[in-house]
Order: sequence, then C-alpha cells, then structure tokens
Amino acid sequence: MIISLLAVIALGCIAWLGAASGFQQLFGVIIPLAAVLVFLAGFVYRIMDWAKSPVPFRIPTTSGQQKSLPWIKPSPLDNPSSNAGVWGRMILEVLTFRSLFRNTEVSLEKGPRVVYYSSKWLWLFALLFHYCFLTIFIRHFRFFMEPVPFAVGGLELLDGMMQVGVPRLFMTDVIIMAAVLYLIGRRLFNDKIRYISLPNDYFPLFLILGLVGSGICMRYFTKVDIASVKVLTMGLVTLNPVVPEGIGAMFYVHLFLLSVLLMYFPFSKLMHMGGVFLSPTRNLPNNSRAVRHVNPWNPPKKYRTYEEYEDDFREPMFEAGLPLMKKPDEASKE
Repeated sequence: MIISLLAVIALGCIAWLGAASGFQQLFGVIIPLAAVLVFLAGFVYRIMDWAKSPVPFRIPTTSGQQKSLPWIKPSPLDNPSSNAGVWGRMILEVLTFRSLFRNTEVSLEKGPRVVYYSSKWLWLFALLFHYCFLTIFIRHFRFFMEPVPFAVGGLELLDGMMQVGVPRLFMTDVIIMAAVLYLIGRRLFNDKIRYISLPNDYFPLFLILGLVGSGICMRYFTKVDIASVKVLTMGLVTLNPVVPEGIGAMFYVHLFLLSVLLMYFPFSKLMHMGGVFLSPTRNLPNNSRAVRHVNPWNPPKKYRTYEEYEDDFREPMFEAGLPLMKKPDEASKE
C-alpha cells in the first residue's frame, strides 16, 4: 500500500516540477498523445488476444435452475439457456453489477458458528463510482468539442443542480471521492481483503484518487485558465497542439496522472471493462444438454462403431458367451 501511495505522489511531483521547469510541451502534448496511443493499442491487443482464446465447452456460471423438464421452473437470467437470456444477463451485469449485488460477508459468531449475511456496501459504492466516473468523463467533452453538445451541457446542469457555492459544486465530485475512499478503506481495514491485496490493487485506486483530487483542487481551490485549457485540448484533438501560457502546474499534474492511468489501463485489472464481454462464464447460454458442441479445431478422426467392432470379434465374443447384436449364423447370411 505504501509503495503504491508513494508512487502516485512521486508521479504528481514529477509533473509539478516538470511543468514549473518549462516542460509544458512534454507534459501537455507528447505524453498525453503517447498515452492515448498506448491505451488504444494495448486495449485492442488484449481484446484480440482474449478473442483468440479457445473455449472448448460451455462454462457459464450457473446460479439458478437449468432448463430441463417442462414442470420445473428454470432461471432464465441466472442460468440462461438461450441467447435472449444471455443478453438479459449481460445487460444487468454491465449496467447494474447484478452479481455483485448478491455479495455476502462471512463472520465467526459465538458458538463458534459461521454466519453468512448480505453485504450491499461494495455493490453500492462500486456502482456509484462507475457511474460518477462516466458522468465526469462525459462532462469533460466540453473541453474537446466546439460548440458544446446540448446533452453535455444538460448533464453538467443536472450534475450541479444543488447550486452549492461558486463555482457550483458537482455532486459527482463528492460522490466519487467518497466511493474511492471507501474502496481504499475496504482494503485497509478488512483483514481478509488486506491480506490478499497487492500493490497493483492499491495503485489504480490511489491514481484515481489523485486524478479526482487534482481535478477538484483545480475547480474549487487552485484556479486555472479554462480558456487556455480548452485551446490546449482542442489542439490535441485536432492533432495541432498548442501550449498556451499561463496554465497552472496543477493542470499538468492532473493531465499527467490521467496519462499514466491510460497507459496503465490495458495491462491491469482495469481491463475488466472490456473483458466482461468476453467472459465465457457470462456470455454463453447453458444449453449443453440440448445442443451437442463439437470443437471446430479438433483434427478429423476415424471412429470405429460398435457394429464394426462386433464384426471383427464376433466369433471370440460368441465363444465367450458375450451378448451379441447378431449371432454368427445371422451375420453369415448377410
């Protein structure tokens, strides 16, 4: 945990010192463009690599009754037997984290006895985190588009509808900060989760915390020239980069942390964003009893039927008293 935290702090200091030392072109243009290329290339590579992985048989997670006899009620979402059920399962999984909603906790009570109970906090904060991140991502489109689409402006208006302070406080800023702190605290204060947590579990959380924190700092405390920021971002989008004067160092810290996140993304657990659609435990119907699945890459083989086997060994089998489909005299007549 300490290593990941120090790494993120070091990254922020590098960006701050670099921007203050006159390396705005490096941190404002070269690194962000390189980060986008690494993200796109890495993302496509991982998806293509997963797509080429063989799936020799159906292995969907079965959390309910499989379709069988007509008088037994099946579970079409937890154990889908059709493509429609798979679509429903995937939509609920992606949009509502349905499997995480059924998360449980276990504790050792007096007795001793093991007690399982429902735990919805992880599902709630994970859902809040992802939707707030999506909202903030869409809100930032105003820096990359001219004119700003009505939908982006409407979303920004809705996000700041509480009209708290000047500039107005966005609800997603508060919620995503609370969600990230919960996800970090969960790994710090839960003994079982802390035991299995690795530096690569903490690093993206601290990186996102720094990204969100620097963004909040720019908006509410350390002011930056928004007009100059838009000139820079529009230049990046049009591949005609211009680095205006007067952009504060905090902006370059924010942009550098985002660039690191983009470069880190394809090689980390964050790739579950794309991997969830390729998971054979989710994207396949459980119809192995109804449909015979043959591996297309199996080499052709010559199979020997029982009739052929009996034709070759009919006499010894008859002498041994084994049951036969055809007696020797019947076979000789044919």
